Amino acid sequence: MEVIISNTYEELSKAAAAMVAKTLNAKPNAVLGLATGSTPLGLYKELIRMHKEEGLDFSHVTTFNLDEYVGLKPNHPQSYRYFMQENLFDHINIAPQNTHLPSATTDDHEMFCESYERMIDECGGIDLQVLGIGSDGHIGFNEPTSSLSSRTRIKTLTRQTIKDNSRFFEAGENVPTYAITMGVGTILEAKKVILLASGEGKASVIADAIEGPVTSMCTASVLQFHERAIYYLDTAAASKLKMRDYFEWIQANLPSGPA
Repeated sequence: MEVIISNTYEELSKAAAAMVAKTLNAKPNAVLGLATGSTPLGLYKELIRMHKEEGLDFSHVTTFNLDEYVGLKPNHPQSYRYFMQENLFDHINIAPQNTHLPSATTDDHEMFCESYERMIDECGGIDLQVLGIGSDGHIGFNEPTSSLSSRTRIKTLTRQTIKDNSRFFEAGENVPTYAITMGVGTILEAKKVILLASGEGKASVIADAIEGPVTSMCTASVLQFHERAIYYLDTAAASKLKMRDYFEWIQANLPSGPA
């Protein structure tokens, strides 16, 4: 595990984008696992800039998103398909048929989830998985008590997650209570994982994930078992790490920068 601490959200976003670009430059047909939410917006903004100004090429890239709300049509402003189109896909040269999200409107969730796993396998697996972290330590929609070997499935959201997500919906609009999400086991199979976190509100859960015990109550903690997991944090999100000085010392003394 690596912990990269930046002074600001903008700096951590650029550092994470540089890792994505490094992956694509080494493997132009890379498979990316993508996340939604407010945290990766800076990353996507920087990737768009790199595409437009530096020629970062997505023409052979395939993507799989972590999750999607059940019941929201792709054109719903709060669907994750809509989010990805607005904040990344419509601004880069990625082939629409190469962008995959869980189906929110399937009639057979179990069959769809099995096919989603199969599609990932048929593409050779995910080369780089982008993650955020929920206020209770969840990754994807793998809520507390999720199996640490779970696969893509339908998941009931906790009251806290529904409350956290309600700010994105109009007053009086029902916030979805179900989502299809990649499982923790699915995420762990990615060849490399980067997790982004910003702000003091994430400091406690980041400390739990990085320095606490591995537990299903904080599904992000399972990344301690991943061979190539990198946390990109700003100083506020890193503020409760007991080993913060050590993580910063490591970064200052790396011979060739992060892997």
